[in-house]
Amino acid sequence: MAVLIYTENFDGKFKKSSYELISYGVEIAKQQGTDAIAVTIGDVDEASLKELGKYGAKKVFKVVNPELKDFSAQAYTAVIQQVAKNNNADVIIFGNNPSGRAIAPRLAVEMEAGLAAAVVAIPSSLSPFTVKKRAFSGKAFADVVVNSDVKVVTLSQNSYKIVENPTDIAIEDFTAEIPANSYSVKPVEVVKNTGKLSVTDAEILVSAGRGLKGPENWGMIEEMAEILGAGLSCSRPVSDLGWRSHDEHVGQTGKVVAPNLYIAVGISGAVQHLAGVNGSKVMVCINTDADAPFFEAADYGIVGDAFDVVPKLNEAFKKFIAEG
Repeated sequence: MAVLIYTENFDGKFKKSSYELISYGVEIAKQQGTDAIAVTIGDVDEASLKELGKYGAKKVFKVVNPELKDFSAQAYTAVIQQVAKNNNADVIIFGNNPSGRAIAPRLAVEMEAGLAAAVVAIPSSLSPFTVKKRAFSGKAFADVVVNSDVKVVTLSQNSYKIVENPTDIAIEDFTAEIPANSYSVKPVEVVKNTGKLSVTDAEILVSAGRGLKGPENWGMIEEMAEILGAGLSCSRPVSDLGWRSHDEHVGQTGKVVAPNLYIAVGISGAVQHLAGVNGSKVMVCINTDADAPFFEAADYGIVGDAFDVVPKLNEAFKKFIAEG
């Protein structure tokens, strides 16, 4: 038996989320008395692969194949299934991100495995396998029981601590068979965002909504993000109006995020928005409407005009940072 973790790489590099997954998988392996092993698809240098050993992975399987250059849920599922079967993996872990949500259900079907999606904690029991996840758009928690021999799990971002557990990691090349129909649909163009922090990777997010009244007023929000080293995001109406790019839209219908700090400016807090951000460790709301739903979810709230509050906060942040 083994715990297998899919560690997605981006242009040959791992992000913080991969180390969170390894730390999570290692803890489950300790519970089971087995080893945590990883698999990654794409060309990753040896130093980066060895970095996974810093967090406790005993082995990493590296799959390099020109056919896998472009993401295909079918092809990646087949590859991970082969690695899992060759290593008798009984728990397979993914991040609860777009690729994880595309692969995990397919793999569960192929391996006749139960799926626990968007979990937020280590299993409270192994017999039966019981793990906690958010329910009702994050307003409650549910214990999910998986009775199948093989379990597939997706871990919610920023829900488990990163733990260093240095071990000697073995790096092994793995040759997988790619099903012929894996690329019946092929991407025509891949456009990557460059030069700015991804909203899903940011530990601090500054987000704004229609309360800013127009795209010309975004300067103070961008300034706050720059001061804090934060990512920029927005509510759905803002992206729908074309004030900001759709890749900045966070919420249930956009990108689901879980930063350490989420600052919402001029966002009322509709249930669809809160469902995509309530995994944040700390939430701050700035709104003129004291009855805005966001205040019920926020850890801290400021009732006031963003055009008055945000510049003052920016000056306070600058002073705080300057004073160390």
